[in-house]
Order: sequence, then C-alpha cells, then structure tokens
Amino acid sequence: MAAPRYKALVDSLASEIRQGRLLAGTRLPTHRALAAREGIALVTATRVYAELEAMGLVSREQGRGTFVRDLALPPGHGIDQRAVARDAVDLSFNYPSLPGQTDLLRQALREVAVSGDLDSLLRYQPHPGRPQDRASIARHLGRRGITTGADRVLVVNGAQQGLAVTVMGTLDAGDVVAVDALTYPGFKVLAHAFHLDLEPLPGTADGPDLDALERLCATRPVRAVYVMPTLHNPLGWVMTEADRLRLIGIARRCGALLVEDASYAYLVENPPPPLVALAPDITVHVSGLSKSVATGLRVGFVLAPPALVPRLERAIRATTWNTPALTTAIACRWLDDGTVDRLEALKRQDAEARQAVAARELTGLSLVGHPASYFTWVPLPDGARADRLTAALARHGVSVTTAEPFSTSAHPPQAIRLALGSTDVDRLGATLRTVRRLALEDPFT
Repeated sequence: MAAPRYKALVDSLASEIRQGRLLAGTRLPTHRALAAREGIALVTATRVYAELEAMGLVSREQGRGTFVRDLALPPGHGIDQRAVARDAVDLSFNYPSLPGQTDLLRQALREVAVSGDLDSLLRYQPHPGRPQDRASIARHLGRRGITTGADRVLVVNGAQQGLAVTVMGTLDAGDVVAVDALTYPGFKVLAHAFHLDLEPLPGTADGPDLDALERLCATRPVRAVYVMPTLHNPLGWVMTEADRLRLIGIARRCGALLVEDASYAYLVENPPPPLVALAPDITVHVSGLSKSVATGLRVGFVLAPPALVPRLERAIRATTWNTPALTTAIACRWLDDGTVDRLEALKRQDAEARQAVAARELTGLSLVGHPASYFTWVPLPDGARADRLTAALARHGVSVTTAEPFSTSAHPPQAIRLALGSTDVDRLGATLRTVRRLALEDPFT
C-alpha cells in the first residue's frame, strides 16, 4: 500500500534536513506556499510541519515562520559536547583551568600515598560522606558566611548529582517547580527525567520577576523554586539582599522549597548572604568544585535542612552509593589547606580578564553578564537568528550555544551564550572577532 502523500513529503524534507541539504536556520516556505508548491491542501501542509516539529527537525515561531533546527543539540536538552569538533574553539562549555593545576594534583597524590590511610580509601564510604570530609566542607561553607554543622552536609559526585538527589529526595512527578525563563540546562534535563512541571518566571536585570512568582503561587501549587541568586547561568545576575528576603517570604507563604544552585557563586566577591544562610529551614544549597577547581574533580556538596537529610541520603544510596573516596580525600585536603581559596581567587582574576577581552572584541553587540563571569549572554540584532549564526560559526571552527537549551518558555529568544573559560586568552580574542563579524553580518538573512 502506498504511503500517504503527506508522509512521503515529511520523509523527503526530513532527509534533506538530516543530510544537510537544508541548513540549520533555513526558513521553510509558509504553509500556504508549501501547499501550492506540492499540490496539497493547506491542512495537509500544516500536518507536514507539525510532524517535522514533533521529530525535532524544525521549530515554529509565531509570526516569523518555520525554521530548520540545529541538529547538533537534542531539542531542549542542554549542551552536547560531542557536537564540538576536535579542532574547534569551544565557546559552548566552560572547563576553566589555570597553569600549575596539574602539579597541584601530582603533589596531592603523593601526599595521599604517604598518608597511611590508603586502605580506607579502597572501601565503601558512608552514603553522605565520611564525617571528617563533611566537617571539612562545613568549615569551607563557614568561610563563605554559611554557619552549619557537618550533619547537614552531604558529599556528592559534583553539583549536578547534588541537584539530582535533591529532586529525587524532595519532589514527585507532576510537582510544579518555578524556574527562570532562562536557566541551567542540567536542571531542565532533571525536570524532564522526573516529570516535573516547570513554570518559567520572566527575568529582570537583577533576578527573577518576583511579582510573577507571587501571581504563580496564587494560581498553582508551587512545590519548589530553583534559583541561582549569586551569578546566574546564563545571565550573570546577582540578586540583591532585599530581593532574596522577598523571595524567601514568598516561598514561606506558598510552602515552597528553595533549591539554591551556587555553582558559579565563587566568582563574586562579597555577595549578599546565600539563601541558605537567610532561610536554612527551607533551602537546599548545592555547589561543587568542578568549576572552581577542575571539571574532572567530581566532588560536590549539598547542605539541607535536617528533616531532608535522610531523604537525600537515600537518594545517594540509590544512585552512586557514595562519593569516590580518593577524589574526595584530595578535595578536602585542598579545602583545608587553602588551595581551593587560592584557585578561586585566581579564577576570579582570570574571568575578569576574559570579560575585558569580550567587551573589547564584541563592540556593537549587546552583552549581558557579570564582570567576573566565565560566560556572557549575547542577544542578537533584529532579524538575526541564533541557529543560523551557530551553523555559520561551526563552519568557521567555533562552537557556541543558542538560547534553546537554557529556555523553559515556548519561544526561546534569539541569543547565544559564549563560554569564555575553555580556550587561552590570545585565541579567545581572535575567536570573538569572528563571532562579532558573523553576528553583525548575519549572512543567512
């Protein structure tokens, strides 16, 4: 039996997109034009585009048309490092490193080797971490204005696992979680996996729109608010203390848990108090050492209200059982001897230098961010499209990220995020000049 005419057309267009004959960002004919060209009914043309959209091959924008998607990224599921060519300059993902970090690791391994405690590192550890390691992290948090006992600290395999066990231990499928309209892609992945109902909050210059959160809480049962109050990813904002206190008040009135992601907070000197310091009874604070020390050091920590600690501990047990003892031992040595503090200070300086390069090389473009951040957000000029720009940059050996992985709303803005921390400063300047030239030319208009 012959396939329906529209099915053959879907297959043909899908093949052209997948084989690259229709490039990312290409505007497809209007529904009416497609119907006239193919000799099909208008309703059939609409059905063709609907199927292509369901397959993740195109995106539709109200009032603008239907466009071929960038297939380097799964729809809405974050940054895919496999899409970065080996010889490309990677401005899509941050893995900042400083000279001398390899020598630090070599020395730490020597110290662990002669510590006399190697046998214990070969065994399973307590699910939330060894008491001495939890105490090291508690002291580290204390130096950041967070007074806590070690019994409220749980050691995890990086901040992403910290978020995962928080979701597993505190939320159920269908729970409503308020998030920023542009947020960390890793949390979107978790929300999809655990069937959470994300409600996007518009942003202001300094944080989420708290009036919108008030309205949301009046109409829906918000169970949690996921927030990055100190150096938001991707917009770089730092919420004022007054806004933090207002957010806490709203959360208390609607009975919502605050999930505070502090992965990039180390880059901000003298920020307002963390949410967990202001409202320890309703805040789960998540951070780690992947950004401040090294991405390969998968050690993170969760600070939770006492009532939630057993639930998070069960989630750790159900996933990774415990944190690898060797990496945790190295991390806690560096927390105690000041190595982490020194690396964080050096990385703040490094990030500031990279932001200065971005400000110099991206003149003519609108930049949104923090002066000590490892990324900057670039809204594109009117008429430019992020997927077209991304495809053009890829052909020039530059990998960047569009707004889509960060967006929790139906229509992502036309913008790109530039990660500044993964290439040397000299090469960064030349690469950003390429970004500027192509963004302002938009050669695929």
